[in-house]
Amino acid sequence: MKEKFIKSTIYLIIGGFITKLLGLFIKIITTRYIGIEGISMYTLILPTFSLAMTITQLSLPLSISKLISEDKYNNKNILASTLPISIIINILVITILILSSKYLATNLLHDTRCIYPIIAISLTLPFISLSSIIRSYFFGKQQMLPHVISNIIEQITRIIIIIIITPYLIKKSIIWAVCGLILSNIISEIISIIILILFIPKRKITKQDIIPNKNNIKNILNISIPNTSGRLITSIFYFFEPIIITYTLTKVGLNPSYITTEYGIIEGYVIPLITLPNFFTIAISNSLLPTLSNLYAKNKYKEIKKSLKQALFLSGIIGLVTVIILFIFPNFFLNLIYNTNHGKNYLLILLPVFILYYISPPLSTYLQATNKTKKLIKNEITGITIKTLSLLLFPLLNQGIYSLIIGIYLNIIITNILNIKEIKKSI
Repeated sequence: MKEKFIKSTIYLIIGGFITKLLGLFIKIITTRYIGIEGISMYTLILPTFSLAMTITQLSLPLSISKLISEDKYNNKNILASTLPISIIINILVITILILSSKYLATNLLHDTRCIYPIIAISLTLPFISLSSIIRSYFFGKQQMLPHVISNIIEQITRIIIIIIITPYLIKKSIIWAVCGLILSNIISEIISIIILILFIPKRKITKQDIIPNKNNIKNILNISIPNTSGRLITSIFYFFEPIIITYTLTKVGLNPSYITTEYGIIEGYVIPLITLPNFFTIAISNSLLPTLSNLYAKNKYKEIKKSLKQALFLSGIIGLVTVIILFIFPNFFLNLIYNTNHGKNYLLILLPVFILYYISPPLSTYLQATNKTKKLIKNEITGITIKTLSLLLFPLLNQGIYSLIIGIYLNIIITNILNIKEIKKSI
């Protein structure tokens, strides 16, 4: 088990590093093609994209990974039992998004240019869902190589698509360019799905493998629904974030275009830059979940505690190094990736709290693996609620766009404190 965990983590770190480098290149070329205006528009619809993915995925990948890691079920039937759930949810969400796109863009986001990008989001959802479902099979088996290879090829595909189509689309309009960026996910996810399928063991498929099983569906939903309820609430809060901050800051006299631009700089430039190396902690956490789930099923609490401490130590070191480097060279990295110094002041203010951000994934993984998902959800909802209240309160105290910075601080600090308190009770 220990060797499998280490091997899986190494695969994910190496793959994550390569994927992040490719993702970094995507950010560089995208920023230069569509500029601050395009990035701000994309950032404005990102919460909608996040909410739609949360609903369509329904935490099904987490359920699959956890059930397969327990090694008590027909793995192929777990996948087959998941597909009908995913298809129904995707059809519903796609229909709602297309029908409500005009209202969302005009009345909530206050930017009619977002109508077609929202429709574009709906078209990508089934491909992202299917890719996540197949990928979770390999996470459950702790076979990370298929995930790594598919991720790398997926990113390379996106780079090729963006380089080819974005210069052509930007000539038409910024809306076309943003839609192109979103729709590029369809082709890249199809490529990823094909790669993942090639790695699935070629064994004889029986009738029992492909007919959805009621008990498996029940087990999947018993895990996915509690997890989704928390993620759904936080995604809804995230969805309303640009709506609330636009509304409150407009009410205190700030220009809507200024608000959109500054929000785009914080959420589209600064936070992605700070979280750039988070593939390390994600890799650690993805490997940790099946390991801890297996150990918890066998009541091996000493090993659980040891694995958690190792994950927290590694994640904390990564966060500390990231913060120090960015604090010393803020202009260099902003210019390297985004070709601008915009956001330097926000970056320097936010850096200290993101040391805590980097230890969040292992804490969350521990609570999920030890069946304390409800506590995790409650803690996350508490943090995001306080952040939302900050967006309503601090603009009235003349804090302007810094209300968002204060909200981010409070959310990260409070959520981590609550998670740590919960873990201390059980260790």
